Amino acid sequence: MANNNPNTPAPVALQKKERKKLITKQVNIHTRLMFTDLVKLIDVSEDTIRRDVNELAEEGQVIRIKGGVMSAAYHIGHESQTYSQQHKEIIADKTLQLLKEDMIVLIGGGTTIREFIKKIPATLRATFITVNVLSAVELLDKPMIKTIMIGGQISTYSQMTVSGEVFQYLSNIKADLCILGINAIDSNSGLTDSDWETIQVKKAMINAADKVAVLTISEKLNSVMQMKIADVNEIDYLITELTPDSNELQAYKAKNLTLL
Repeated sequence: MANNNPNTPAPVALQKKERKKLITKQVNIHTRLMFTDLVKLIDVSEDTIRRDVNELAEEGQVIRIKGGVMSAAYHIGHESQTYSQQHKEIIADKTLQLLKEDMIVLIGGGTTIREFIKKIPATLRATFITVNVLSAVELLDKPMIKTIMIGGQISTYSQMTVSGEVFQYLSNIKADLCILGINAIDSNSGLTDSDWETIQVKKAMINAADKVAVLTISEKLNSVMQMKIADVNEIDYLITELTPDSNELQAYKAKNLTLL
């Protein structure tokens, strides 16, 4: 069984077919990974990783991005099935209970958040502010929701706007709720990622909301990437497909947050 932590080397050398299978699985779990993450995971040279990723991209299994690789299902216009879609739908249904009429919601992006947006009732009246282009497009299908897209330079890594305008806007608002997807979370190391710009925007989003909800499939639990976004006790809700009393969530239960 593949280790879920991108920073933990594989115990044995893998053959090419096994490497490509592992790369695809880990990219689907974490949405995107840098080549350096994959080198640490598989313990081969970066040139080998690049060759494997190039082949996978040609096969339509993944999408190449600068310095790394992205899940094909996350890329706009790609017909690939969302990884672990049933689990993400469960998470989406749970997240709906946090919504209230006329609230201001600051929302990120990702395939789990995409499933959540699809399930928002057409009758809900609210304001959604987003830094993610794909989230903004999905929100346009909700007739009673006012959608505000924060403009600026778009990151090829996260599809989020990451320029100075974003930080200026976020510093001047206080949303009722921030809903974030994440690439890695650990009870001790907190929320982590591999892209500096993306991390800074997510930090600003957390600071710009009264409450913060993190949406993640359980396969991302207990995984760590290179740079910290926030400690676990800086968020208010952790929403997975698991029941709150699941053994896999016990370490998170000890933190100051609500499990849904």
